[in-house]
Amino acid sequence: MSETRKRMILDLDTGIDDALALAYALGSPEVELAGVICTYGNVTMRTAVRNTCALLELLGHPEVPVLAGADRSLAATAPFAPPAAVARIHGSNGLGDQPVSGWCRCAPGDGISFLREEVLRAAEDGVELLYVPTGPLTNLALALGSISGLADSLGRVTFMGGALAVPGNVTSCAEANVANDPAAADAVLRGGLRTRMIGLDVTHQAVLTRKDTAAWRDLGTPAGRLLADVTDHYISVYEQNNPQMGGCALHDPLAVACALDPTLVGCLPANLRVDLEGPTRGRTVCDPDRLRDEEKTCEVALTVDVPRFLGEFRSRVARTLA
Repeated sequence: MSETRKRMILDLDTGIDDALALAYALGSPEVELAGVICTYGNVTMRTAVRNTCALLELLGHPEVPVLAGADRSLAATAPFAPPAAVARIHGSNGLGDQPVSGWCRCAPGDGISFLREEVLRAAEDGVELLYVPTGPLTNLALALGSISGLADSLGRVTFMGGALAVPGNVTSCAEANVANDPAAADAVLRGGLRTRMIGLDVTHQAVLTRKDTAAWRDLGTPAGRLLADVTDHYISVYEQNNPQMGGCALHDPLAVACALDPTLVGCLPANLRVDLEGPTRGRTVCDPDRLRDEEKTCEVALTVDVPRFLGEFRSRVARTLA
């Protein structure tokens, strides 16, 4: 019996590690990238659209649809603007202040409508649809509220976000993607959807170094040079903020890798919620109301096969950049 074909939808707030995740997905022969829905977080949603279009053109895949998603959290009354600390990490343009060309080819379509159509298409074609959010979970929360039966038809969602057994990176309790919209993350985690959380527990174990970016630069391609320069900016921030790591964490690429190969991580089955108030706001924690439920809707990654992941990452990204 042949293996089920796979399609992937990425949900990106396209900053630097999202760019690396995009390159990983494009270098993965077992999956077709069906489209990218953009959101806010590292940058504004509109900048994420621009960055994604530019990267897809540079990486040789301008045919991939780019869709507009949420431009603010569920509770916000105005579009999101990245704070200064985030702009320092990803650069004012989200790509390490490297010059990028390629504005959106047209007014992007609606991301929620696209997801609805892709769920139906995947069912008709007998294809496994993988949905991988690497920014705030606002798009997915909105989709759960507007697409009937999505929790049953979408399958397990692998998302980058959260922290269960380690501190957060925005506060001692909260990871950045969850902190940007705790209500959306809580709605996703308690909405019946099957999820896999690739949080700081594992992403801080997978580190990219300047030796890796030098190898991309040595490819001599425009894509290799740009991704090397962009990622070196990211590494330089880590060298200031987390010098003990020796490089930058591969947050978003690890989520894409685990969507394709869940055996890369060891997971704790759990039912999670998100704290919405007080000093622990944004904390991902086991839900006491569902602690003894036999069914656990989330798989929380706590261990990762770092050598195997890094080997896959290097080979797949090199394939994209060559």
